[in-house]
Amino acid sequence: MSEEQIIQKIEVNREEYIQFLRELIQQDSCNPPGNEKNVAVKVKEFLEKHAIKCKVIPFNENRANLIASLCDDFSKKNLLFNAHMDVVPPGNESEWKYPPLSAHMRRNKIIYGRGAADMKGGLAAMVITLAILKNLDLNLSGNLIFNGVADEETGGILGTGWCLTHELNSIKCDFAIIGEPTGINPLPKAIILGERGHLVVKITMNGIACHSSLPSMGKNAINMMSEFIHHFDKIDNYMEQVKPPLSLEELKELMSKAFPSNEIFEKILSEQTLLQNLLQSLVKFTKSVNMIKGGIKENVVPDKCEAIIDFRLIPGQKIEDVMNALKQVIEQEIGYKVLKKDEVKPNEISVVIEIMHESEGSYWHGWKHSSDLKEFTSIVEKVYKRTPFYFLYPAGADAGYYRNHDYCPATILFGPGSASTAHAIDEFIEVEDFINAIKVYALFAYKFLK
Repeated sequence: MSEEQIIQKIEVNREEYIQFLRELIQQDSCNPPGNEKNVAVKVKEFLEKHAIKCKVIPFNENRANLIASLCDDFSKKNLLFNAHMDVVPPGNESEWKYPPLSAHMRRNKIIYGRGAADMKGGLAAMVITLAILKNLDLNLSGNLIFNGVADEETGGILGTGWCLTHELNSIKCDFAIIGEPTGINPLPKAIILGERGHLVVKITMNGIACHSSLPSMGKNAINMMSEFIHHFDKIDNYMEQVKPPLSLEELKELMSKAFPSNEIFEKILSEQTLLQNLLQSLVKFTKSVNMIKGGIKENVVPDKCEAIIDFRLIPGQKIEDVMNALKQVIEQEIGYKVLKKDEVKPNEISVVIEIMHESEGSYWHGWKHSSDLKEFTSIVEKVYKRTPFYFLYPAGADAGYYRNHDYCPATILFGPGSASTAHAIDEFIEVEDFINAIKVYALFAYKFLK
C-alpha cells in the first residue's frame, strides 16, 4: 500500500515538481564562479515548506553547500543522496534555441536549460523525494540524508570533499546515490558502478628570448614544446600497467544486457563508433594535449610556451605514477631539466609541471553481491519499463570521495537526463524521465529504510 501511496503522491503533485525543477534551472549557478547559494536558497525554501530542517553552509562569494535529513537520528540505517548545485557556463548564448536560464518547456515534454540534465534534474528529484517521505509519514526506521554540494564541476574539493570531512564525518553511511545523468540514448538507463580519474596538468617550457633575426642566440620554447609533443606518447613506456576493474569483454557483456540478443548487440556495436570508443575509453589510460599558448610578438623568439594536458585514469592508477612518468619523458627522452616553479632562474632552460586538477578513479568492488543494488535495479526496471544495465563512467564524478576514503564503497550514480546532453548547447531533460527518477528514488528509499 505504501508504494501505491508514493506513486499516487508523485502523480498528483507532478506539476508542482516540474515547476520546482524549472525554478532551479533558472537560478544562475555557473561554475566558475559558482553562485551555488542561489540554488541552495531555493532548495531550503522548498524543504522548509515541507517541514524539513535544512542547513545551508555558505562560503566565499555567494557559494554554499547544503545538508538536510528526514530526522535527527543517524544511529540506524542511513541512505545518502548527493547532488551538485553548480553547472558549467553556457558558452555562446546566441547558439542556444532558448536562453540557457529560461527553463523553457516544449510541448510539456522537454525542459531546456543549462544544468537541466547535469544535474538539476537529479538534484530536484532527490529534494522532492525527501519531501515525499516526510509528508507520507511512512514510519521508516532509518534516515535519508540529502547533501547538495558546490564545486563538482571544478573538482569537488569545496563541495563533497569538504562535506565529507565536516558535516558527514560523524555519520555512518550504508548506501549512497549520486544523481548524475545516466541515460545513454538510445540505450536504457545505466547504473554506474565506477568512474575514471581525472588529471589536468600545465607544462611550461622555459627557453631564452632573443631577436628572431638571430634565433640561435636564444632557445625557442615553442620548439621545446614541439619536441615534447613528438615524444609524448612514450609516457606509456614509463607507466606501470594497471588492470582495469572490468575487462573489455566484461563491459561488452554488461552493455549487451540492454539489447534483445547478443547478436543484435554485436551488429549494432560494429556499426556504432561511439559505442566502440566508449568501451575502449573504460579499459585504458588516455591523454590529450588540449591547449597551447606561446609567443609575444612575431619578431621575438619565445622564452615561454605552455600546454594544458588532460589525462583520464582507470580506477587503480595513481596520480603520482602519471606525474613521475611525465617527468621521465621530459628528462629521459628530450633531455630537459624538470624544476619546481620557484626554482626557475632567468634564462635557464627548464620545464615546470603543475597540477591544475586531480581526482583518482574509483570502483565499487562488491556490487555483484549487493542485495540493495538488486533491489534498486528491480525498481528501475519496473518504473522505466526497460531493463537497466550496469556500467562505468568515462568521466569523473564525486563518487570517488565516498569510495576512495572508505566512507561508503556502496555508491552508485543514477539520475535523469542523458549524459550526451550534459555541458552541450541546448541541454535538456525529458519531463517523464525526471518524474520517473523521483519514483525510483522514493520507492528505493522507502524499501531501504522501512
